[in-house]
Amino acid sequence: MATEMIPFTPQGYAELKAELENLKSVERPKVIQEIADARAHGDLRENAEYHAAREKQSFVEGRILLLDDQIARANIIDFSKDQPDHVKFGAYVSVVDEDSGDEKTFRIVGDLEADITKNKLSMGSPLSRALLGRKVGDTVEVQVPKGTKEYSVVKISYR
Repeated sequence: MATEMIPFTPQGYAELKAELENLKSVERPKVIQEIADARAHGDLRENAEYHAAREKQSFVEGRILLLDDQIARANIIDFSKDQPDHVKFGAYVSVVDEDSGDEKTFRIVGDLEADITKNKLSMGSPLSRALLGRKVGDTVEVQVPKGTKEYSVVKISYR
């Protein structure tokens, strides 16, 4: 069975690597020290600090395993050198809501990088799927809970 590759932008991959490095070089040693300090307090059966440190260690080690797996399966996709004239993975896309006239800029990223608070849309989201392959001037319709929204593509970049 082949392992499924995970798409990342170069920036998303760098953030993942930085988090992994921080967990291995900062958080893991810190937790080990917390466990050692808690052990020094005596009886481990009733030592809340020890149990909390062990729980934190479990979380850190689990996160390290997860990030190692994601990095091993990472597929870094970078169209910034090509500067295509249509929307592809990693694009910054500025759209105007046809109803309100509001303009927003989104970046189309992989599922693991998606963060709506940072305007990073998963490539599997309805808006991203509608935008992929479009050019400046195109209009897309997207199904939203309140019905259908229309957006016009006003700018595409790959900064």
